[in-house]
Amino acid sequence: MKLLYIHIALFFSCLLVLNPAFTQKTNSLEAKAAKIHQSVFTVDSHTDAPLNFTNKKFDVAKDNSIEMPFSCVDFPRMRKGGLDAVFFAVFTSQGPRTEEGNAKSKAKAEQIFDSIDAALLRNNAISGIATSPKEAYTLVKQGKSVVFIGVENGYPIGTNISNVKHFYDRGARYITLCHTKNNDICTSSTDTANTTGLTDFGVQVVKEMNRLGMMIDVSHLSDQSFHDVIKLSTVPVIASHSCARALCDNPRNLTDDMLRELATNNGVVQMCILSDYVKKPLPNPERDSARMAVRKKYNNFQDLKPDQWDAASADWHEIDAKFPQILATVSDVVDHIDHIVKVAGINHVGIGTDFDGGGGVEGCKDVSQVGNITLELVKRGYTKNDIEKIWGGNLMRVMADVAQE
Repeated sequence: MKLLYIHIALFFSCLLVLNPAFTQKTNSLEAKAAKIHQSVFTVDSHTDAPLNFTNKKFDVAKDNSIEMPFSCVDFPRMRKGGLDAVFFAVFTSQGPRTEEGNAKSKAKAEQIFDSIDAALLRNNAISGIATSPKEAYTLVKQGKSVVFIGVENGYPIGTNISNVKHFYDRGARYITLCHTKNNDICTSSTDTANTTGLTDFGVQVVKEMNRLGMMIDVSHLSDQSFHDVIKLSTVPVIASHSCARALCDNPRNLTDDMLRELATNNGVVQMCILSDYVKKPLPNPERDSARMAVRKKYNNFQDLKPDQWDAASADWHEIDAKFPQILATVSDVVDHIDHIVKVAGINHVGIGTDFDGGGGVEGCKDVSQVGNITLELVKRGYTKNDIEKIWGGNLMRVMADVAQE
């Protein structure tokens, strides 16, 4: 048997020598993809990198792939991966819808804003915060990594509409209206009672965000909330990290009808690469049970102090190591992009990885590998103009339209 394998290996080696066109074509595609990737403005619309900022081991100015191998985003790996800009999420998980719960959530959001500001101030020679496409392009010309800010979950707004402007003034340029549970703004795609849609207060939030020129993010929303937002908003909206439900039947993903609505709205869906949303995962009951135990141990990640966050993160990643998931691939990701282009059009798709929030597929596990998505797009015949739209042009168009710039 071993001898047979040797003969097969020799056969294919000879085939490549006798047919160098195969190797040349592959190298040509890789060179073309690399050239395109480096020449277009690239932006990832959703990462949870700030979750790592409380960890004393983490330094966003250094490559953390050895010290913290589960981390996905830092400035050196952004440069290595040819990613110009990234949205940092100010994420708060949903807790009690009470005055006390709202206050705690807002305080947590303020801490995350402060941590982003501090990180960028320490590294202002190599990075900068942008609040518009124009500012982002200027920073790129200066050779700096660009950081935009988005608020994931409207929970910190509470029931105080003035908080929308407060977060806008702190630099946030989108708000994901809810997360995995219903809040005072709208219903979530993954809550048990998710048919109500936008609340009366949610209507106020949408109108205020339109007034300010702040993008509305419909990722995580229930179908009814999505339809309500599309109907109400006077400007385009975004889905900062969502996929196509036709290819992966997950309530977090958008149906073809929703994709068409988003296109009619002139918005954009940013393709998420969290594997469970890309391809239905194979059953893994031991992994699921272990994750449930960690959630219970750490109060569903509510009200954790920095050292508790570090411990929870370590336990969570230990599960990944002990019960590894069979991940979707870059090819599966681009299958979704193909589908969205077919249904909604090339002007309505982008990329929002959800790195550091669970995002990552085989072939693109951190920000240094995002060029592999471009390579797959090139292999499938996408042009430089197409890729420029997918990797940032569409999102920046929406951002400018919303801000009326």
